Amino acid sequence: MVIPVHDVNPARRTPWVTYALILANVLVFLFTPGMTGSATGDGSLAQMCDLQAFLDHWAAVPQELLQHRMPRLVPTGAVGVGPQGPGCVVAPPGYDKSPELSVLTAMFLHGGWLHLLGNMLFLWIFGNNVEDRMGHVPFLLFYGVCGYAATYGFALLNSGSGAPLIGASGAIAGVLGAYLVLYPRARVWVLVPFLIFLPLRLPAWLVLGFWFGLQAVYSSGGAVSDAGTVAYVAHVVGFVVGMLIAWPLRRGTPPPPEPRGLLFGRRARPGW
Repeated sequence: MVIPVHDVNPARRTPWVTYALILANVLVFLFTPGMTGSATGDGSLAQMCDLQAFLDHWAAVPQELLQHRMPRLVPTGAVGVGPQGPGCVVAPPGYDKSPELSVLTAMFLHGGWLHLLGNMLFLWIFGNNVEDRMGHVPFLLFYGVCGYAATYGFALLNSGSGAPLIGASGAIAGVLGAYLVLYPRARVWVLVPFLIFLPLRLPAWLVLGFWFGLQAVYSSGGAVSDAGTVAYVAHVVGFVVGMLIAWPLRRGTPPPPEPRGLLFGRRARPGW
């Protein structure tokens, strides 16, 4: 798929909330137990068990969200030896967990460097303009609403799943949906993999519409990314919710500036 790298749509004020969200996600990732070994693929069993226990504690789990109760056994983070060899020890949970609050904490957890960097790239490029249009506090509330809607949307369609859901993808999908509604004609510089990474300047409606189409196709097949931690259907739900919330703001939104410069010897057509 295309990789966005920059949009030609300067914001009028500093997007402090977008910056704070990116910083928070990076810091949480760096301090997630066992994530370094998991991300590089060379983690020990002890690190893997520690990570599994951490995710089960703080990630959102569809069964817990809909049934409002925790499973009988959860990973403890310890390593033991059973009939089939070494593995992670499970035991009755020694902590209380709020399924509703776990949706919020799960939005700051990621399954690896690619998962984190991909999400933060999209938030960096498209979040500043949406925050600029909505305002700082409304944007923060909007981000949370999209994240909750995406997680519960996936849970309702996968009520029997016990796999932990993590990542900011659902909330960021809402940001993309809002950007599409507010700035459909803004130009976005993207890298298109065609033998080499080919730089192109495309309208936002094409870039984000293509992204949403891919998520819809993947979700129709029940595809899940990052080893079961982030579901494509959550992206679809978050995107649609973001569009609906931003729709009343379309009127009065100033259009993005017309880009200047040449693209392969031809000026970008303003009709795009």
